[in-house]
Amino acid sequence: MSIEDLAPGMKAAVLAEALPYIKRFHGKTIVVKYGGNAMTDEHLKQCFARDVVLLKLVGFNIVVVHGGGPQIESLLARVGKKGEFIQGMRVTDAETMDLVEMVLGGQVNKEIVNLINQHGGKAVGLTGKDGHFIRARKLMLENKDIPGDLIDIGQVGEISQIDPSLIALLDTGAFIPVIAPIGVGKNGETYNINADVVAGKIAEVLKAEKLVLLTNTPGVLDKSGNLVSGITPKQIDEMVEDGTLSGGMLPKIGSAVDAARNGVKGVHIIDGRVEHALLLEILTDHGVGTMIKSH
Repeated sequence: MSIEDLAPGMKAAVLAEALPYIKRFHGKTIVVKYGGNAMTDEHLKQCFARDVVLLKLVGFNIVVVHGGGPQIESLLARVGKKGEFIQGMRVTDAETMDLVEMVLGGQVNKEIVNLINQHGGKAVGLTGKDGHFIRARKLMLENKDIPGDLIDIGQVGEISQIDPSLIALLDTGAFIPVIAPIGVGKNGETYNINADVVAGKIAEVLKAEKLVLLTNTPGVLDKSGNLVSGITPKQIDEMVEDGTLSGGMLPKIGSAVDAARNGVKGVHIIDGRVEHALLLEILTDHGVGTMIKSH
């Protein structure tokens, strides 16, 4: 069922329900991590673009940070390379980094920018190299099996500093920043950074009202596979400890918890496979995922 199928009275009720949320968040910043099915399914892509444009038009400062895992995998396969992951992080040698930058900073970024602009927005694509606004250093992963041992996963970075002035400038000019998660080292080196981590840090630096992470799951699931609609960082620590949360969910959860602990008021992990998931989460009483409370 789509909005077009609703009776006029129902549509009016939906709009009326959105009003308090529009009033509450008007002029506030919302950082959205865009990934998963919402990024590959044609219909969901159109829904996402419309949601972003609508939220911008009603007065929210929307910042989009995107990944591009499936697109990177597809290009690696075409050149005969196999993607490797350790603790949810992509191992990135120099050749892979060139391909990652080509896909994220070029193909994927421009496709999202174009999509939003087709729906009436004014999107501008950026990587962390623009204005050197995402400074990074090499990330060494702790070996879970050997305490004190560090694993080198190539040109993968951790954020050392984010300069919010470029994003703030675009926001005030009615533009929608669309950010590829690529950072720059102090000697100009290029670093691949996990998109969830970038979204979390940008939300912190911008003192965002909300951080919304679109995923391919209904949200955070407990051991029995049931959705947990509200959770605290302490409960998340326990779920990581007992193995309920693992793999690709770890960087996502880690950045969400950090953002919640560092002043982002609402952190939401939502199901990007649901039509207009973003609008449902932000403008209605019917959330479509998990909200992480700050304590």
